[in-house]
Amino acid sequence: MNQRLCSRIGCNREAVATLTYDYADSMAVIGPLGTERRPHCYDLCAFHATRQTVPRGWTLIQPRTTP
Repeated sequence: MNQRLCSRIGCNREAVATLTYDYADSMAVIGPLGTERRPHCYDLCAFHATRQTVPRGWTLIQPRTTP
């Protein structure tokens, strides 16, 4: 199985984006799906990538090219 699925519990959709946290800068970045799975990154489907929120005081960076 080469298809990567969304990391959200109970979601079986195909992943299209990768979420990465930068705790030191209180920032979350959602970008194109990474070339490989990484232990501290989260793969997201289009549904969850567009609905991701971050804690108060954090910045969410999400380029417009992300589905």
